[in-house]
Amino acid sequence: MKKKRRLSAAFQGELGAFSHEAAMRLLGRDVEVKPCQRFDEVFRALAGGQVDAAVIPIENTLHGSVHENYDHLLHFDHRIVAETSVRIVHNLIAAPGVTFKAVRRVYSHPVALNQCLDFFADNPQFEKVPFYDTAGSVKMVMAEGLKDAAAIASAVSAGIYGARILKRSIEDDRQNFTRFFLLRRQDDGDLPIEAPRKVVWKSSIVFTTRNQPGMLFRALSAFALRDISLAKIESRPLRGKPWEYLFYVDFFGNTGETRVRKALGHLEELADMMRVLGCYRV
Repeated sequence: MKKKRRLSAAFQGELGAFSHEAAMRLLGRDVEVKPCQRFDEVFRALAGGQVDAAVIPIENTLHGSVHENYDHLLHFDHRIVAETSVRIVHNLIAAPGVTFKAVRRVYSHPVALNQCLDFFADNPQFEKVPFYDTAGSVKMVMAEGLKDAAAIASAVSAGIYGARILKRSIEDDRQNFTRFFLLRRQDDGDLPIEAPRKVVWKSSIVFTTRNQPGMLFRALSAFALRDISLAKIESRPLRGKPWEYLFYVDFFGNTGETRVRKALGHLEELADMMRVLGCYRV
């Protein structure tokens, strides 16, 4: 029997990053991953056929949208095929044998450090040291054998690098979630995505309108008139046209539904440009 080929996915960060966790949720723990330093490298890895899919963060409940990735969604011809949400749980991680009392420096991404301010207020002996990546900070602490330092990262990263969790869930806000998109090349087939508990369809589009009074209201009325619920609307500057904007919209519905097709047809009549970025189960 022919052995089934492992699926591969690119993401930004080191092994053990929260994007890595999202990839495993979406494609299974056996997924073959390709870590990238920058988000544009993730998109290019998928475009160049180096991987089957890409996983990108698009929104965080505390910090809002990842604007760079909205821009990449427009410039690369990829489609959104799934989404998942990961609760961001920050853990204090050190090399085996290092005790909590021995720690003097704590490394992590600046955002992660700022999401654990209560922990640092309770432990003023710790120096916060910004690092380029959460999981990367665990990798560095282990590689350099630091005995007076720790990192803040996911529990997955501790397992990957053979580190030890000194204190779990040190984040200030337990309602800290990041939403991730799974991307696929336009012409590629479907992937065996981990099935959600219930089937709810969501679609994502991007469009522009003429800069005239009431145009955005008229554009969005295409959905309101057909009782289609919007999940999110995001505006981004339209490069080359100062003070004009692109509008990214997520709405509940399948592009195969009659009412959705009519809404998108209505919107196309009003928009200068409209593109469907994906239709996927949530």
